[in-house]
Amino acid sequence: MNAHLVSPDDIRSAFSAAMSAMYRDEVPAYGTLMTLVGKVNEETLLHDAQLKQRLAATDSLERISEERHGAIRLGTRHELAMMRRAFAVMGMVPVGYYDLSTAGVPVHSTAFRPVEDASLKRNPFRVFTSLLRLDLIADETLRAEAARVLAGRNIFTEGAVALIGKAERNGGLDREDAARFVAEVLETFRWHDKAIVDAGMYRRLHDAHRLIADVVSFRGPHINHLTPRTLDIDRVQKLMPEHGIAPKAVVEGPPTRACPILLRQTSFKALEEAVSFRGADGTWQAGSHTARFGEIEQRGVALTPKGRALYDKLLGDTRARVRPAADGSNAAEYEAALADVFTAFPDDWDGIRKAGLGYFRYSLTETGKAAVMRVDLETAIAQGLVQFDPIVYEDFLPVSAAGIFQSNLGDDAAQEFTASPNQIMFERDLGASVLDEFAHYAEIERASIQNCLAVVTPAQAAE
Repeated sequence: MNAHLVSPDDIRSAFSAAMSAMYRDEVPAYGTLMTLVGKVNEETLLHDAQLKQRLAATDSLERISEERHGAIRLGTRHELAMMRRAFAVMGMVPVGYYDLSTAGVPVHSTAFRPVEDASLKRNPFRVFTSLLRLDLIADETLRAEAARVLAGRNIFTEGAVALIGKAERNGGLDREDAARFVAEVLETFRWHDKAIVDAGMYRRLHDAHRLIADVVSFRGPHINHLTPRTLDIDRVQKLMPEHGIAPKAVVEGPPTRACPILLRQTSFKALEEAVSFRGADGTWQAGSHTARFGEIEQRGVALTPKGRALYDKLLGDTRARVRPAADGSNAAEYEAALADVFTAFPDDWDGIRKAGLGYFRYSLTETGKAAVMRVDLETAIAQGLVQFDPIVYEDFLPVSAAGIFQSNLGDDAAQEFTASPNQIMFERDLGASVLDEFAHYAEIERASIQNCLAVVTPAQAAE
């Protein structure tokens, strides 16, 4: 890289910090949440030396306090394509395809994030980015009106577009341009309290689905939540009411486990915020809109296709037994069923590994570094030559994402849409292919075994 250019990792870190500061100003409860999560993380590490040691050994201890994920909802293919170009300047690529129509939310999504190990350790900022499925709006007239409104807006400043183009031409940005880029792109995510539709159209969009109203009615895709990572989500969930924050009824994802898998998420209820709608006489009329909320996540090991299939089956079995009510009235019953059903999933790292359910990063021990004889991988582990650590799941779960959306859209928002995944259409609109998360984690694991060739036989390393 040109010595005068700022690294994408540094630009991403600056943008993440700027967005966090902006969101803290816009949503004060987010600041309260950050303080709570920081306290819980500190206490967890204080009382769990083994966890602290494992995080330190995998060089991920420092990233915990910096970790954020945001979420936005876009309205057009042009917005999605430009967003991909903006995130590319920050070293973020689209990973995974998520169809949320299966859970009653008319969007499909990807997650923009860094993928290289060094970049994740520097700053693992990720943004879950959804594109509205106008094709799922049954009312043809409303669909056409929504498309017209979206076509008439520009969510990026002229400065942002110019700097994105400059970064693409020059292979990056210098320090002055990088600072301007952060400031200009941040405007895309800012909250706007004046709608671009009148109150009547807002109600029609809202009646079709609250999320449709959120996407179409405003100048831009305001960041609707910014999520810190906790090491004990159950503790945060319990303490939220003591800090004046009302949590959602249940934690989404797998149950509490000794060895966390995938992703667990909870949130505080969406805020009802004052907005204004333009009246027929040109004056502004007072109204309100509910969309933005606070979310917390706890991350575990990335699962293989076999592990993910088992997870999906067990989650489906749980929900067939007890479907969590939005009002929390059966939360205890649901959590008990979840814990019971998930006893079928091994809860020790070696059991998960040997069953081929999760991805792990392998490395030589000090003894292994001095060894000269090659053996198979399992023998190398048994002899203390090779050790393994779980690879953190950096991505998302569609059922959990939909659960968070629905819990913050209101009890009456759960509408039916025909399941219609369309990755081809999404990638066409994106202007690029999304990275397959399973292939990515598998390659990390394979490369780590390859690095143990001093003691692991080549045949084993190639598997």
